[in-house]
Amino acid sequence: MASENSSNPYDINGSNFNSELYIQRLLKECSLKQIMDHEADTVLDTQTLHSDMQTLVYENYNKFIAATDTVRKMKYDFNQMEESMEKLEKNMENITNLSEKITETLLPDRQKVIKLSSTHSLLKKLQFIFKLPENLKERINEENYSKAVQDYLNAQQVLNQYGDMPSFQGIHKDCEEIIEELKTKLRTEFHKSEASTKSLTESVDLLLQLKEPADLLCEDFLSHADVRLANQLDYLKDMHEKDVIEFVDFGSNGFLSDLCLVVASYKDMFVNRTPQDVHEFSDDFDTKAISRLNTFVMNNMKKYFELVGKRVDNVADTAVLVRALDRFYKRLQAMNVLCENTDFARTGTEIVIAAGRRQCRNHLSNLKQHLHETLAKVRQTLASKVSSDTDGGLPELQAMLTVPIIEKVKGVLQDLLVFLQPELSFGLKPQFLQRFCVDEVREGLVVGFLHHMTATANGFCTNLDTPKFPATLLLLLSKMCLEFKDTSVQYLLTSTDDLFNIEEYAVTKSDLTLHSEINENFQKAAQELLNHFVRLQGLNVSQMLRKSVETRDWLHTIEPRTVRAVMKRVVEDITAIEAQVTVLYDDNDGQIDRSSDSSRKTHSVSRHQYRSNWSSYTPSHLDSSFVSNIHKLFSERIEIFSSVQFNKASILTGIIKISLKTFLECVRLRTFSKYGLQQIQVDTHYLQLYLWPFVSDENLVHFLLDEILGSAVHRCLEPVLMEPSVVDIICERN
Repeated sequence: MASENSSNPYDINGSNFNSELYIQRLLKECSLKQIMDHEADTVLDTQTLHSDMQTLVYENYNKFIAATDTVRKMKYDFNQMEESMEKLEKNMENITNLSEKITETLLPDRQKVIKLSSTHSLLKKLQFIFKLPENLKERINEENYSKAVQDYLNAQQVLNQYGDMPSFQGIHKDCEEIIEELKTKLRTEFHKSEASTKSLTESVDLLLQLKEPADLLCEDFLSHADVRLANQLDYLKDMHEKDVIEFVDFGSNGFLSDLCLVVASYKDMFVNRTPQDVHEFSDDFDTKAISRLNTFVMNNMKKYFELVGKRVDNVADTAVLVRALDRFYKRLQAMNVLCENTDFARTGTEIVIAAGRRQCRNHLSNLKQHLHETLAKVRQTLASKVSSDTDGGLPELQAMLTVPIIEKVKGVLQDLLVFLQPELSFGLKPQFLQRFCVDEVREGLVVGFLHHMTATANGFCTNLDTPKFPATLLLLLSKMCLEFKDTSVQYLLTSTDDLFNIEEYAVTKSDLTLHSEINENFQKAAQELLNHFVRLQGLNVSQMLRKSVETRDWLHTIEPRTVRAVMKRVVEDITAIEAQVTVLYDDNDGQIDRSSDSSRKTHSVSRHQYRSNWSSYTPSHLDSSFVSNIHKLFSERIEIFSSVQFNKASILTGIIKISLKTFLECVRLRTFSKYGLQQIQVDTHYLQLYLWPFVSDENLVHFLLDEILGSAVHRCLEPVLMEPSVVDIICERN
């Protein structure tokens, strides 16, 4: 391809370019404007190439001039070097000649010079020995202990060898006394609180050179170091109220740094000795020294861990706590080299896990407090509502019991996620991840709070006598438990599992509480709350009925002209309860439509059947009534306190059953006159007219009302019933 371009006569950059052919082709193929533009471009390219060519020429010219100057300078330098070499050669010849002359001159006196030199050396040594006591005192006064020991050790061999000679005895004795004084001064360093580890190391090293017992020096060195580290720990205690990061930094840069320096110095002095120093120690010294060091380090680290554990107990800000724990753990990982067979990182992990556990428990306590405050707020709101507004605002209160709690739990989970940041030094430890994520966050916090919710809900079902809360709260809590069972439990546990990778960190599935188990607890709590609501509301209505029966003189009552007010109150209360239940359990399962024609027919037939039963309560039919009652013993039994279903009809049926059963039992304990019986007749008929739409099976209401009227007939001294038409008129008028 390149060869084709180079042989192309139209290629302006090729070697075979033909300008005439190129111009002819350009005139044929291009317009006048294109030719003029091409000419302008060609002129511009030509100028550019010309400029580049000039620049290249100038650059090469400058380089040539510089090279010429360099060659000229090198030529001059070589001339100078040649002259210097000639001078050096002459000087070397002169030195050689002088050396030969000196050698020839000194050759006869060589032995004398050697002897004089050795004598001079000996005299210098003797002079050193004689001046040694004075020099030692001077070095000690200057606190130049290292030089004093070095001088003594240099002269020790001579003193030991010639110490028995009279001329050396005094010198030897003075030196020994001075050295003993020096040892005393070095030992006093151990008792100075301001003495640094470096100065102690120098003192111990000098004492070891002076053949002091290594065992005693070990004990003294560690005892003084223990005092210094105790001071550091005391200062840490005083910092307990300061910022936790500042606390950890001081512990790392102060206490741990000093401890590392002590250990390193100890090992250099007593463990890692050079081969020429091994003879200074006993055979079992290394074992004892290492054991003594391990004990020293473990005792001090135990105290440090206790202080850190207490300090991280009182940190509310999770982000600050995690930063402090990260700095603490990073420094701790380097501490394992201090002692053999120790793992301070494991202890550090335990402290981190304990801190995470306490943080989870603090959050759990806050969630419990939030739940308690929410319940108190809902109770206060319910208690402050007037009776005409008892069914209003329940959806908002229901949302208040559910949405803020879920958001609060989500916020807590997001707060705890800082423990899992990948850059943390302890964040990737399997031991930490399994115990923190699974045991503390999921099981301890989320599952624990869900269990607390069910326990709190069940706590409202313990007392029926004197409840300290509105009954509507039970209805709200029951609905809340159902919502958690249906959606919220699954959502919270799934969110927790996803955020904290629970399935990856859990050892076995048995470590995890199943969704179904928690859902079952919420289902039971919801059922128990609803049952308790029904019993509590039934008890409230029953108390009105019981007082209305017990406080009336049924033997001296007048002929009934109206329905008693308590019956109207019962219907009003049931209606108000229905309005509340409808808001939360708005379904039509098992209910009767009041407005339908079929309901009216059923109502009419039921009234006819109910009235037909009145004839069986006349005196002439007491025997047949007795037979009827015997038959009822073998009929299906009505469960008054059975569990209700989660629908409006079942809830209201349960309340009405309890109320009418109480009415029945109260009637059985009273004695009635004729007018008293007729008043019961009017009351039961009024209840029959208005209670049947609230229940799923109106025959149940008819049966209980029939039982009430029958009991009144049996307890009546003159059982004469009122005409049904008159009863209708009285009830409809009211």
